[in-house]
Amino acid sequence: METDLEADLKELRQVFNSGKTKESSWRISQLHGLLHLLEDRENDISMALKQDLGKHHVEAYRDEIGTVVKSVNYALKNLKQWMAGKKASLPLAAFPSKAELLHEPLGVVLIISSWNFPIGLSLEPMIGAIAAGNAIVLKPSELAPSCSSFLAETIRDYLDNSAVKVIEGGSAIGERLLEHKFDKIFFTGSTRVGRSVMSAAAQHLTPVTLELGGKCPAVVDFFSTSRDADMATKRIVWGKFGACAGQACIGIDYVLIEKKYASNLVELLKKYITQCYGDGPTGSHSMSKIINKKHFSRLKSLIDEPRVKSSIVHGGLLDEESLFIWPTILVDPPLDAAIMMEEIFGPLLPVITLERIEDSIEFIRARPKPLALYAFTKDEHFQKGLISETSSGSIMFNDVILQYAVDTLPFGGVGESGFGRYHGKYSFENFSHEKVVVMRSFLIDFWFRYPPWDDKKLQLIKSGLRFDYLGVVLIALGLKSKA
Repeated sequence: METDLEADLKELRQVFNSGKTKESSWRISQLHGLLHLLEDRENDISMALKQDLGKHHVEAYRDEIGTVVKSVNYALKNLKQWMAGKKASLPLAAFPSKAELLHEPLGVVLIISSWNFPIGLSLEPMIGAIAAGNAIVLKPSELAPSCSSFLAETIRDYLDNSAVKVIEGGSAIGERLLEHKFDKIFFTGSTRVGRSVMSAAAQHLTPVTLELGGKCPAVVDFFSTSRDADMATKRIVWGKFGACAGQACIGIDYVLIEKKYASNLVELLKKYITQCYGDGPTGSHSMSKIINKKHFSRLKSLIDEPRVKSSIVHGGLLDEESLFIWPTILVDPPLDAAIMMEEIFGPLLPVITLERIEDSIEFIRARPKPLALYAFTKDEHFQKGLISETSSGSIMFNDVILQYAVDTLPFGGVGESGFGRYHGKYSFENFSHEKVVVMRSFLIDFWFRYPPWDDKKLQLIKSGLRFDYLGVVLIALGLKSKA
């Protein structure tokens, strides 16, 4: 295996050094290859996602096929503009010169994807890496084996296998990959593993993008009208349970609401859970399953703690055989319990009550910065307070998750929720180096830039740094007094 890995990495380096991947024609052909893969193999992708995560084909298309098709088309439409050089202005002191900024590919890059969106989180960063002209290693998650096998077997048929390689395996192969030098590592996953990736990258001073997670809150400022309450609650249910059964880094982790509105919210949550997912505990065709028994047991342990179990007001039913957990609502579980200390990553929704909704700002600030913050409110003063007094990867008002799918917006975290950003042009820039190119003429050269130094040269240099360029020229020509 190590010999094969060495050979693959050597081939990737040789291909990149040949200049092949830098050609715009290569980049365009590979993006079209991705597009054909998604269009030709849509049913196979849906089937693999069903096998690994129990995703309904509508959810599979919405989250992992359609969004990536959109992103590829956006890259194809804008690639020429992204690759074009950008002129840079220079101060008068640099006259006569000109400068531009050119994006160049980083080299051989490693993309390590996650299991919860195993197709989308593999191909979305790959779009940027290809568009930027890199050679690529993709390491899919072994926890989604059907999707990992699909990517390994199909990418080589649709893309240039000498420049884009899929390497399957578990943590051992991941550790071996990290022992090698890459020119960029893009990792999506847990904070714990992210620390290991960053530590390994430091050995080679390799730049890293970490897309992690965190406990994303939803602040609910109830409610100016019953219609607003209904719509907000429906969006909360969708944002918590509708994206891979809550196994989404950008999904809602918990809700903050004033105590006087909590019972109203709970009743509406129950209503829309039943409306969207039915009323039976044994599974729903519209809701994904838990990825495996290990994660199922972890989630079970979160609500089995006696002081947490007493806070359950809806759900709490689990089927280990089908790996299905019914949408569960908890009201005011202890804040020092694991369910409030760890990222939940499952269909368990704590509702935390506050005396005043304004207290949510301090509640959020007292915890690690989330990947996303959601707030349902029409109060502009409160909105401004949340924007200015909290920090998160993104903040969205009156809806959830949609910011992820917008190609013109960057996606990424802050603090423990990760760093670096991608999507659209930001993906292209993530996998590029913006190189400065300056060209200077031999037309003029000033004698005072060179030693030996004296006070007159100091005056000229000071004048030049103040951009009094005409004064510099006059002094240098002896046409202006020393004073």
